[in-house]
Amino acid sequence: EYDALAHQTLATLGFAAGAEWVRQTYGLDEPTADICDEWNRLGHALYETRVELRPGAREYLAALRRAGVPIALATTNDPYVLSAMAPRVDVAELFDAVVCGKEVAHATKDHPDVYLEAARRLGVDPAACLVFEDILPGVRSARGCGMMTCAVRCADPRQPREALRHEADLWLDSWTDIAL
Repeated sequence: EYDALAHQTLATLGFAAGAEWVRQTYGLDEPTADICDEWNRLGHALYETRVELRPGAREYLAALRRAGVPIALATTNDPYVLSAMAPRVDVAELFDAVVCGKEVAHATKDHPDVYLEAARRLGVDPAACLVFEDILPGVRSARGCGMMTCAVRCADPRQPREALRHEADLWLDSWTDIAL
């Protein structure tokens, strides 16, 4: 059965904080580290076999690269999970920098740390950044540290689209909508 609170909470938390929340909320006996290991194993398998870039995203990123625009990926995913995409999606080819939540003090997207670190690695002032994000806490924290935001529609019917449209500076229905 769908649990809206769990979905909303886990969408913002990194693996360790999310695993601890699940352990406490549902009274699990497993150590947080074991839950994280299992989630990373499941995420790795999913990214290895099913996760793809959204239609139009690769072309947009390539156009930015050709134009010399620095690009970073700011994610709460574990590097191990991201590595599973390598045969189909070369993250190093698409981005100048990759920042994973475990590399910053606050690994959750309701804190701006991952976005600020991405800007720092690119050598770009946060006010000169445009953050593409599909979760509300991410839009809020990126805007809160002075970055411009573009909320991106995703396939999840639970995505709070109206709230995202209201909070973000821009809205994008599909990566294919961007004129290159």
